[in-house]
Amino acid sequence: MTGPADRVLVLGGGMAGVACARRLAEEDVAVTLVDRNDYHQFQPLLYQVASSQLPAEDIARPHRAIFQDDATVDVVTAEVAEVWLADRGLVLADGRTLTGSHVVVAAGARPNFFGIPGAAEHAFPLYSVADAERLRLHLQALLRDAAPGTLDVVVVGGGPTGVETTGALAELTDALRASVRLDQPGRITIVDRGDALLGEFSTHAQEYVVRKLREAGAEVRLRTGVAAVHPDRVELDDGGSIAARTVVWGGGELGSSVAASAGPEPGRGARLDVRPDLTLDGYPGAYAVGDAANIPSGASGTWPQLGSVAQQSGKWAAENILRERRGEPARPFRYKDKGIMAMIGRNAAVAEVGKRHHQVEGPVAFAAWLGVHMMLMSGVHSKTDAFVTWAWDYFDRDRTATIEATSTPQRIAWGDDQADRPHITVD
Repeated sequence: MTGPADRVLVLGGGMAGVACARRLAEEDVAVTLVDRNDYHQFQPLLYQVASSQLPAEDIARPHRAIFQDDATVDVVTAEVAEVWLADRGLVLADGRTLTGSHVVVAAGARPNFFGIPGAAEHAFPLYSVADAERLRLHLQALLRDAAPGTLDVVVVGGGPTGVETTGALAELTDALRASVRLDQPGRITIVDRGDALLGEFSTHAQEYVVRKLREAGAEVRLRTGVAAVHPDRVELDDGGSIAARTVVWGGGELGSSVAASAGPEPGRGARLDVRPDLTLDGYPGAYAVGDAANIPSGASGTWPQLGSVAQQSGKWAAENILRERRGEPARPFRYKDKGIMAMIGRNAAVAEVGKRHHQVEGPVAFAAWLGVHMMLMSGVHSKTDAFVTWAWDYFDRDRTATIEATSTPQRIAWGDDQADRPHITVD
């Protein structure tokens, strides 16, 4: 076994894991961060990679670059085969075992297909950079076919991922038609079992979203579930079907499989139930944060799986570890609610901001979206001004997004060293 007794192990290099490791590094605490990838991915922009609005490299920041100035952080790129919470250890796929004084489980999430036949085999989830790049390459291959119905897409799930992806793909197909690259644009359909899209938003915001998606050319099917997914169609639970060679899955998520098998009985969504201070009952020195955890929000509720929740909980876990090291009691997690928001298209967005979730739409909502994403990105990127410049240019242009079958999508000019490139593997 390796690992000093005072070293903190962080499993996962996403928003929660990176926030935790960086806070500990500020106090010169030794940290070993373990992730299967050598990069951090900025999940809120995955749909833009999938629709060729951004190259995958622009939302995948290498861990080496993130922690280049943090001498106490050791990054290990490896698969984790097993988590030993009782011993505060990690067993890697190559047989190595790492141990430490604390372990923070920030292993993220995986798609939840709810046992629907064919979904895992034929649908495209959108939970990782590799997922987004896989979908982009799939759409490019279909574009080269250019037969009628080739680019018909069904998006499953009416949450932010589903809504943002639907809006981006609707703009994409319309742009292809306008540029005479397609005689007939693909049909984009979003399907959800609920009575409304963006269930956590107000009724007015939900109506705005449906109106804007339909104006963009998308079809909205509510109160409709998916019964099965096939290579060429989606069966619905009302007996109908929709022909499509592309099904994007945004229907829900589960905690990562390695977190679910860490020891405690998994809670809702196969996530680890944590105490208010983010620790795991019965496992001293063990924390769970981000999408791997059910974090109490008061009463009987839990905080949603949002990037801001992940980032804040990761930093809070680090603060509690620092308190432990000083002999102080841990404090319950307090989330600063920045609101909820979704981008529907280049000129359409909806946001509910502040403690009272004041609703804004259009350019003002985009400004809120930009501000929150800039703050989230600043935790892992050294230059947020590049993101701001790109974003305003992108949304101010009159033309809509267009897929680039033979060239690279427009880049965010981060100005990184050429050596700091993520190694993105697409199965």
